[in-house]
Amino acid sequence: MSDDKPQIDKAVEETVPTSKKNEAVKLSRRRVLQGASGSIALATLAACDSGSVAQGPAPTTPTTAGISAEPAPRGPDLTGRLARYMVDVRDTPLPPNVVLAAKHRILDSIGAVVSGAQLLPGEVAIDYIRGQGGTEEAYVATTDIMTSATNAAFANGMFGHADETDDFHPFTKAHPGCVVIPAALAMGQKEGSSGTEFLRAVVLGYDLCCRFLVALQPALIRARGRAAEGYSSTFGATATAASLARFNETEMRYAISYAVQQVSGVWSWVRDVEHIEKAFDFSGMGARNGVAAATMIQSGFTGVLDALEGQRNIIDAQSVEPSPEEMVADLGSRFYIEETAIKTFPTGYPTQSPLAAFFTLREQYGITADNLEHLLIRLPEDGARIVDNRSMPDINAQHLMAVAVVDGYIDFENSHSFERMSDPEVLAVKERIEYIADPELAVVEAPRSGFVQITLTDGQQADLFVSHAPGTPENPLDTEAVNEKVRTLVAPILGDDRTETLIDRINNIEDIDNIQELRPLISNTA
Repeated sequence: MSDDKPQIDKAVEETVPTSKKNEAVKLSRRRVLQGASGSIALATLAACDSGSVAQGPAPTTPTTAGISAEPAPRGPDLTGRLARYMVDVRDTPLPPNVVLAAKHRILDSIGAVVSGAQLLPGEVAIDYIRGQGGTEEAYVATTDIMTSATNAAFANGMFGHADETDDFHPFTKAHPGCVVIPAALAMGQKEGSSGTEFLRAVVLGYDLCCRFLVALQPALIRARGRAAEGYSSTFGATATAASLARFNETEMRYAISYAVQQVSGVWSWVRDVEHIEKAFDFSGMGARNGVAAATMIQSGFTGVLDALEGQRNIIDAQSVEPSPEEMVADLGSRFYIEETAIKTFPTGYPTQSPLAAFFTLREQYGITADNLEHLLIRLPEDGARIVDNRSMPDINAQHLMAVAVVDGYIDFENSHSFERMSDPEVLAVKERIEYIADPELAVVEAPRSGFVQITLTDGQQADLFVSHAPGTPENPLDTEAVNEKVRTLVAPILGDDRTETLIDRINNIEDIDNIQELRPLISNTA
């Protein structure tokens, strides 16, 4: 991988002193980068070695709109090799760094689930599941509902991506946590799994969630109008549920086959204005699919044994230039759970770097709505399209930046408020924002970077390029920063005592004998 930085402008990263670039970025109670109240968690904006974390093969442009005529090269029995690993890994100790990364993602994702239960996607999911009944196997977070594992996975999955606080994999653009954790909570309760079994199943789920997209090549999937998130989420949830079901190799092959049959999704979710279908596509659907697959196999369903390499297999059917061996490349030594980015803002991921850049500049130059003359945002072209003047406030880059200028912070409330989209003061600042989708920034080494330039009324001008936002693998949050983020999301809902106990239990998850012990901490069931 190249260590070259994206070429933007010779002035980029020069106008702000190095000491300022490395200043702390703050997190406080449900308020990110405000720098005012609560306990402070630190995350630096220091430049990092772009080659320090493997990001997978670079995306390429498809050469044809059709399906590949010849099967892509792969070794023998790809499905079997993957299935055998899925069996073996649940009893194999993980490296300490992987365990720590998993604890961070589990806690972060539970925070997203609890917080999302209070939003519209969560509310409609709760109403829906209340009418479904079902054998009492697992809880629905923040409620008194006990239902089937499949129903619980669906509802908690809807919660997990309801509010844009869940983690994100920069290369594949997958959102593993919001789907893998709900599947693990549901299946883990059904099976009475230990904390260690739960953690290892989550790590496996992250792996398959991301590896499946790498094998298909995510840019090729999206270039054909498909929503890769729906593909990855089903594979991740199925792997997690199958691990907790303690399947043998044959049953793992069946699970892979049922994941294959359920992957789906197209980019039409970008027209969703209430985040409900988006929550379904990114997580509710996949969590439901994965747990349904596992429980069907437990009930005696059988399937195809070679879904990844047999005739008319998923990989050749869905990608014009697939890389099938990526499904098993470096299994057991490369863990994708270490490569996802934990958000520091409750907003769409392409906005993380520009917001981090703006708040660093704001701290140095005292930027306000009164002294700002012009603000330029430059984002990688693909990410820029996702957050360009969207109808949902939390994924509208220009709106979020205007709110950041007016309020001086971004928190859960101001980033999710539809009312603020018609606020005259916000609209006035938004008129001063220039927005550029820059193809030169679309590089594998920093796929979600951001460049911000400010011009003040007194003539001062400064800019900052952030290659990796706080929370990325290159610029990670420590345990206390993750804890603090979760406090801001969860404490207003669960209360301080339950929140602190939950944080402690997840940070020591290997001491949990039965994951059902989390039930009274996350739900309103005994």
